[in-house]
Amino acid sequence: MTRSVWLKADDEVGNWEARKRRITAGLEAGVDWVVVDRDDVERVRKLGQVNVAAFGDDVHVMDAESNGIDADATVVGKHTEGDGTVDLPSDLSGSSDLSALRQDSGPEAGYVRIYNENYETFAEAVAHAAEYTIVVATDWQIIPLENLIARIGTETSLVAGVQTAEEARTAYETLEQGADAVLLDTDDPDEIRETVAVRDALDREQLEFQWAEVTAVEQAGSADRVCIDTGSLMNGDEGMLVGSMSRGLFFVHAETADSPYVASRPFRVNAGAVHAYLRTPGGETSYLSELSSGDDVQIVDVTGTTREAIVGRSKIERRPMFRVQATVGEDRVETLLQNAETIKLHTREGRKSVTDLEVGDEVLVHYEDEARHFGEPVEESIIER
Repeated sequence: MTRSVWLKADDEVGNWEARKRRITAGLEAGVDWVVVDRDDVERVRKLGQVNVAAFGDDVHVMDAESNGIDADATVVGKHTEGDGTVDLPSDLSGSSDLSALRQDSGPEAGYVRIYNENYETFAEAVAHAAEYTIVVATDWQIIPLENLIARIGTETSLVAGVQTAEEARTAYETLEQGADAVLLDTDDPDEIRETVAVRDALDREQLEFQWAEVTAVEQAGSADRVCIDTGSLMNGDEGMLVGSMSRGLFFVHAETADSPYVASRPFRVNAGAVHAYLRTPGGETSYLSELSSGDDVQIVDVTGTTREAIVGRSKIERRPMFRVQATVGEDRVETLLQNAETIKLHTREGRKSVTDLEVGDEVLVHYEDEARHFGEPVEESIIER
């Protein structure tokens, strides 16, 4: 599940200057959605690129296009039944909010404040009609959220109201499945950044590593080598996964270490020859030769924790290479790496330059007993030599 952060920035936040400060902080932090009143949509567009959800001004709000609103989603429920301004009907089939949501050209999202069990029931009905269901609890938070997660399933994207990053973490993790998104209501830029960090941490893939025993380190002549320069700085425990065989990818450290002759390049991984595979976000692979500026790549640390980065530049140059071969159990994996002291693998003793690597060393690899077709894992027999 991909989580998202929605930032509340309607007129309840304050005047436009107050709302603008909050929205700007959200844009800088990387929120996914901003929720505003319909009159602010164009203002938000001028501040930056972000998904915008707009509250309608009455229960008859239609889709954004028919109302002349350049919003990505319209929301019904403010100043109506959703927030308690209008009493809930005893028979929910008479609800104006639900009537609007059920129209083919109606709003995509419903907003409900949970005051009691009746509003919880109303939120469940909204979820059956809306693409997005925004729920804000006024007292108890966890129990209503648990009930809605259990009852709604995947019928809607559930957005839970929160005020802190810690509340966001709880919402994302409730009943293990968690809310799809949070609606964050805070002016604190640090809290906004921390909430986005919580989102990112939960969405990161966690990989398993194995130790592979090196069986050969041989000079292999020259080849076209790829350096991946990212738009992110990496630390000493981070690198990328590359290899000649997609089932066994070697952990190659980023160039974070200083040496007497070469300055560190903490944005760079000297990844190997053009034919090699690189593991990318989502469990796919790309050939190193295919990478170019703007592509997404996967950074991983020695514990298997991953994150994404953007390629800023891919440098292909002809360089002398080593062929490194290792075994995982009875299986053989290998890769080609440049013959240079700055290229380091991770051994049981820590990082070790490929120029110092010896037969018998154990290096960190990510091993999957699967074949690949256009980067996707497939169940078929493929022989790689």
